[in-house]
Amino acid sequence: MSDMKILALDTATEACSAALLLGDTLIGRYEEPRRGHAELILPMIDALLTEANVTLRELDCLAVGRGPGAFTGVRIAVSVAQGLAYGAERLIVPISDLAALAQRSADVHRARNVLACMDARIGEVYWGAFEVRPDGLVEPTTPERVSSPGMVEVSTMSGGSGLASTRVIARPDPQWFGAGTGWTAHPDLAARLHASGAKLTEVDGSLLPRAHEVARLAARDFALGRAVPPEQALPVYLRDTVATTSRKSQT
Repeated sequence: MSDMKILALDTATEACSAALLLGDTLIGRYEEPRRGHAELILPMIDALLTEANVTLRELDCLAVGRGPGAFTGVRIAVSVAQGLAYGAERLIVPISDLAALAQRSADVHRARNVLACMDARIGEVYWGAFEVRPDGLVEPTTPERVSSPGMVEVSTMSGGSGLASTRVIARPDPQWFGAGTGWTAHPDLAARLHASGAKLTEVDGSLLPRAHEVARLAARDFALGRAVPPEQALPVYLRDTVATTSRKSQT
């Protein structure tokens, strides 16, 4: 992976970012405009490619934050990635935005077990548990979910194949780091988990996913053969009703 070239982009949240991984060097652009991602992302990408003097056809692959997140933002990122990949005849590595958030937490706060929790609006959160592996990159220990904050639970019991649909189960007595806007939107969540006996050591509600971490996770996944053709790089919304409502509004 030392000479790998990957362009990554992410617009799934309030943040808009692009990153270019060139071997061991990572350069990027990052803004938190809240709106206007569609107008920002292509100039960011052009600036990175120009700075590095790299063309799309010289890349090994593209990577994209495929959600969960804001419906429009997720759709923008995936659509742009698909268009660029089609034109350059390159594959795409879709990366979970919750995983990218967990990876940023691991890098910034040296967290080992991350409970990533992003505000999903209408009283719900996107969430999932992640563990840092020996290579320094995160892997999920549970499926991603969308639920009310009251359904987010951490069990200190040893996990197994019988994973409950609303319960995070990890190694015995792990220390958790809470990351993401879900903690800020629902401040009672941390107190409730503490009361349940969970070892929540710290919370950073300001962290958002970035293309920088999408690129790093994509390098591993590309090496593992997880890249897909552009048409197979699909958004992940988790909340089916959002996609259904949007489709109805366009008819």
